[in-house]
Amino acid sequence: MENSISKHSERRLDKPRLLIIGCGDVGMRLLPLLKGRFRIYAVTSQEARRTQLRAAGAIPVVADLEQPHTLARLAHLAKTIVHLAPPQSFGLTDRRTRRLTAILPEGATLVYVSTTGVYGDCGGQRFDETRRTHPQNERAIRRVDAENVLRAWARRSHARLAILRVPGIYAANRLPIERLQKATPALLPDDDVYTNHIHADDLARIIAASIFRARHGRIYHAVDDSDMKMGDYFDAVADAFELPRPPRLPRSALRQAVSPMMLSFMSESRRLENGRIKTELGVRLQYPDIHTALRCMP
Repeated sequence: MENSISKHSERRLDKPRLLIIGCGDVGMRLLPLLKGRFRIYAVTSQEARRTQLRAAGAIPVVADLEQPHTLARLAHLAKTIVHLAPPQSFGLTDRRTRRLTAILPEGATLVYVSTTGVYGDCGGQRFDETRRTHPQNERAIRRVDAENVLRAWARRSHARLAILRVPGIYAANRLPIERLQKATPALLPDDDVYTNHIHADDLARIIAASIFRARHGRIYHAVDDSDMKMGDYFDAVADAFELPRPPRLPRSALRQAVSPMMLSFMSESRRLENGRIKTELGVRLQYPDIHTALRCMP
């Protein structure tokens, strides 16, 4: 029995190490997909999450990207890294990512989860990953900065980098139910914008596939097949949960009814193609569109 236990422990310790930076909802969905292949370290800034992360199969590492002195313990901890942490909430550079690149190991494989907001408003056009970025708010500017910083790090450290540009993430626990209950208005169809979506479970699967199959320096649109405007998305969720559809207003009137941040989301229209995640990563979406996912929800 002792020899059996010892051999099991050795196999576990022989697994390659993986570091998840920013292990929130998506990170927790990623853990069961990878814990059989990696010894996973999950970064959290909250001591209280240690038990939750251990129960999910990860080794918790308490560190705070806003406190550089706590990051030394991450250096050389793993050669495979998933960077899910967002930038800080102000400024034009992503200081968190800049701090990370100072301690990340050479020759690593890193998957960075960015945002489709880096493209800005595209007037509803459909496009692939070759389109140039054109960020139009500080949140997106910080993301472009992070992408550029990571590209420079990958070049000088001979690392393998993949960038996933991610739209609005949804799941059963990430739906605009409260917004619908408050009857927050949406735009009239003629004023409305096209939005892109991805289910959190599918995003986790795209991240996992990227670790093994992404091309070096490649950008991937982590989006589903939905082709719908924002108001239609709200209507679909409302219908699925038997809630009133939101009222519709012209853009001129909506400015007075929503926050500046929400208005910025409702001012950018784009439709992203997702061929690369299917042909290069081999991803088959579990929830190819919003309507499929809503039919599967309790």
